[in-house]
Amino acid sequence: MIDTLISSKTRVKLLLKFFLNANNKSYLRGLEQEFGESTNAIRVELNRFEKSGMLKSFSMGNKKFFQANREHPLFKDIQNLVLKHVGFDKIIANVINKLGSLQRVYVVGAFAKGLNSSVVDLIMIGDIKKDYFISLVEKAEVLIGRRIRHIIYKEIGDVDWDQYTDEPLLLWEAD
Repeated sequence: MIDTLISSKTRVKLLLKFFLNANNKSYLRGLEQEFGESTNAIRVELNRFEKSGMLKSFSMGNKKFFQANREHPLFKDIQNLVLKHVGFDKIIANVINKLGSLQRVYVVGAFAKGLNSSVVDLIMIGDIKKDYFISLVEKAEVLIGRRIRHIIYKEIGDVDWDQYTDEPLLLWEAD
């Protein structure tokens, strides 16, 4: 969907990187390694995003880091568009509702880092109907065109967060 609206593949990668998980921050050379693209193409897009106010920058040591600007008036709209592009909105609509007493859903892996992937890794926390959940996952996979891997924990205290090298992205939380 985004690919038809935005012709620059680098721009799409940057939107995913910074707006899927607004806590993500990175610098030019790090993005070059992640994306496998030239620094010039990435620099041009970073400068455009920074000039528009969609990204903010800060220095740490001799590196200039970039991060999504949560204060930008379009931040929530852009984040929602990126979530729809990935298919998270359909996961939420088709999987989370009617599951039982679900407390939280986290995304880990590539998407938590803001990278596109054919696999969505989820951590589900709560007492849910597993058979029903698996049938919904199968339907959601067809809808979003991605494989969904999941781990289910009864309580938040059961999760061994140390096994996840990157910060998990909280996708959904019960009211």
